[in-house]
Amino acid sequence: MRKISLPLKPVLPMLALGCALSAHAQTSELPLEVAAASLGETMVTATRVQQPLTDVVADVTVIGAQEIQRSGALTLTDLLARQAGFELVRNGGPGSTSSVYMRGAENRFTAVYIDGVRVDTQSTGGPPWEAIALGQIDRVEVVRGAAAAIYGSDAVAGVIQIFTRKGQGPFLPYVGVGFGNHGTKKAEAGFSGKSGGIDYAIGVERGTSHGFDSRPGSNPDDDGYNNTNASASVGWDINDVHRLEANGAYSNMEARYDGFTPNLDDQGVNRLRTGGLAWSARWTQNYSTRLSINESRQSYETRPSVYRSETTLRDYLFQNEWRSGSHLVNAALERREDRLVNSPIDRSRHQNAIALGYGFAGGAHTLQVNLRRDNDSEFGGQTTGSVSYGYSFAPGWRVTAAAGTSFRVPTLYQRFSQYGQPALRPEKGRNLEVGLHWADGGSRFGVAAYRNRVRNLITFGAAGPCGDFYGCYENTGRAEYQGITLSAAHKLAGVNLSGSLDVQEPTDLNTGKLMARRARNILKLAADTNVGSWTVGAEVQASSRRYDNAANTNVLGGYGLVNLYATTTIARQWTFLARINNVADKDYQLARGYATAGREFYVGLRWMMK
Repeated sequence: MRKISLPLKPVLPMLALGCALSAHAQTSELPLEVAAASLGETMVTATRVQQPLTDVVADVTVIGAQEIQRSGALTLTDLLARQAGFELVRNGGPGSTSSVYMRGAENRFTAVYIDGVRVDTQSTGGPPWEAIALGQIDRVEVVRGAAAAIYGSDAVAGVIQIFTRKGQGPFLPYVGVGFGNHGTKKAEAGFSGKSGGIDYAIGVERGTSHGFDSRPGSNPDDDGYNNTNASASVGWDINDVHRLEANGAYSNMEARYDGFTPNLDDQGVNRLRTGGLAWSARWTQNYSTRLSINESRQSYETRPSVYRSETTLRDYLFQNEWRSGSHLVNAALERREDRLVNSPIDRSRHQNAIALGYGFAGGAHTLQVNLRRDNDSEFGGQTTGSVSYGYSFAPGWRVTAAAGTSFRVPTLYQRFSQYGQPALRPEKGRNLEVGLHWADGGSRFGVAAYRNRVRNLITFGAAGPCGDFYGCYENTGRAEYQGITLSAAHKLAGVNLSGSLDVQEPTDLNTGKLMARRARNILKLAADTNVGSWTVGAEVQASSRRYDNAANTNVLGGYGLVNLYATTTIARQWTFLARINNVADKDYQLARGYATAGREFYVGLRWMMK
């Protein structure tokens, strides 16, 4: 791995703070293959089959319902930005164009699923972050590192799996309201439960905000949003062998923004609809299958200027799972179909794949091997593989190593729009990483070092083969995303301390420059404690300077944010939350020319039957 050259002045204080204060006493802030071992928690994202976290070798994070509620976050991107290895770029407030960089990699290099339904855009590529509603999310699982050998195209940097609420136990209704500055309001309601062999859950949420002036000096007005979202799921345990499931989610985000015409207030409408059907069967104690059909539709349009783009993604998956003692074998057949309608484009393509996986967890050793072959209707065969190994060499200590290959095919827009080139080739990556983790009761420490090299990187260059005056998409880039992540947790005198430090170097190998809008150093700290019936906490988010352009001449200054929150339970069924983000009202930018919210206040009250 090439040596990372970093300025010592800003890094050393971060290292000291990171090692001293570490991370939240919540398992969600830690490498969960060690952090949640004592909790018996399971996850499905790492291998696409359910397994104990103790058997997971990958660098993973699980964000549970309690942390989501306590975060006071209005968007999924705000929630992810507080996790290790993540950076957020947003052109204004909630609802505006957003990008999430995992380990410094491109926004389109993270594969995102909602209840097993793949969501993506066939325009510039990547998940439609602005359209994914946080209000219906019950749990988020994050896997860092190349996962194309399991998920196919797009999982170059990792995978994020989002789960909405599911029914369990008796009938459980809830309602909630929240208020904040900028005229922010939120209301939610829903219920869930299980009766006999049928479980169910339904939830709706409505959020509005006056917003703030996202582009000062352009059009002096507030750029607010209106968001309506809902989710529903139902499951039927027919008998001990068979189970049927259906789920659906809907989000409609209408956000105002300042376009290119002075004094004209434009509006972007981002809609996302997902739906899935699945049949699971456990044929024997060792062998089970799952057949699923999923579809997502994402559309974006602007008003009064006329623009509309719609992506439809359909997926068919037949998965087989065989377990015997310490061994787990899985095999899958999958077909993915993509379609883009973006006038004058009306194009589609498909991929057929076969995937094999083997896992072993016994004694001090954990092994995971995956191999996948995708046959793309436009680019032919693409083979990816991964292998990861963990060794517990002493009580509480574990060392891990992983290697994997990945790819992402160009979007239909990148090939067939006025800026496109049909001859574009798939982007391909090679990822290596090693980790060391220690856990003893409530104290934990972890370090992960990684290097992900991508060739055929698609960039937007000067006018050329496509003939457009503004420029063309082209396979000219080579990138290297390398870095080290430190994370830790410790309880001291009744205070839960936690944190993470990312020291990274996302580099354009053609120029040697830092990738645009990505920092070398990112620090996140948290602390919480109980004071009477209250839980009070503080968070710190700090980032070193970044560059707004590929030439590294337009500097975006570093920043540090402090957030405070307090929550308590009133009369068993009522939960109250108060939160202040950016306490010092720090003025900073994530993208040149776009303002951020400044100091934010939020209070919420939620009732849930118990």
